[in-house]
Amino acid sequence: MTRSSPKTAFVTGGASGIGRALALALSAKGVAVTVADLVPPEAPSMEYAEVDVTSADAVRAAVHQVRQRYGRLDFVFNNAGIAVGGHTEELTLDHWNRTIDVNLRGVVHGVHAAYPIMIEQGFGHIVNTASMAGLVPAPLMLPYTATKHAVVGLSTALRAEAAAHGVRVSVVCPGFTDTPLLDNANPGLPYTETGARARSAAVRAQGRLYPVESLAADIMRGVARNQAIIVAPASGRLAWRGARLSPGGAIRAAALAIRRVSPSPKRT
Repeated sequence: MTRSSPKTAFVTGGASGIGRALALALSAKGVAVTVADLVPPEAPSMEYAEVDVTSADAVRAAVHQVRQRYGRLDFVFNNAGIAVGGHTEELTLDHWNRTIDVNLRGVVHGVHAAYPIMIEQGFGHIVNTASMAGLVPAPLMLPYTATKHAVVGLSTALRAEAAAHGVRVSVVCPGFTDTPLLDNANPGLPYTETGARARSAAVRAQGRLYPVESLAADIMRGVARNQAIIVAPASGRLAWRGARLSPGGAIRAAALAIRRVSPSPKRT
């Protein structure tokens, strides 16, 4: 590694949505970005690695390739994820297992690959994408909610451990953001009545969807400030504060929201 070596970033799920916006923001700052996804990014100037985050070997190989090419690994954004929703009694174990494989194991694989490299070089920043669903009660998408709570816990605990090695860790908890994730709920899995209407449910719940470019700017600011938990938009920070002040009140508010957004399916 030399002084002239560019900073590097590895972004999973970087071909669309939040990952794409982050890749573009990083690239604009002169960071050498490698996009890891199942499909290539639209921006041909970025390095691309075809990676399925459910494969630990694939993630490790791609991360190590970045280190070998540039001699350093500055940022790893474990961002890839899927949206799975529906009434819990209608969800199958396939819904649960697929969500855990992508949303939780995908993050674990990224951390497992990058963290030892960052310890060895004495610097680096791991940024894991969770969700507001990892901070507040988020019914009608329990597999998603469970994995996002796990990512928050993983990230905050790793942050405390990593500080001794000069490694930074942040977790991103966005509210409903205008990304293709909402149009592809329960990917490759049976749709439930709620999962099929994810976008309209999100709009009713939040009022309006947060622009992905605005979220990327929030994340970049949070990373520059080394924030532990990056929450956006402002309405999300308000909801998080309310849940911490009154956990019971947050649960009651979530129960009320269910009745407005998606009444329980009728039984025959």
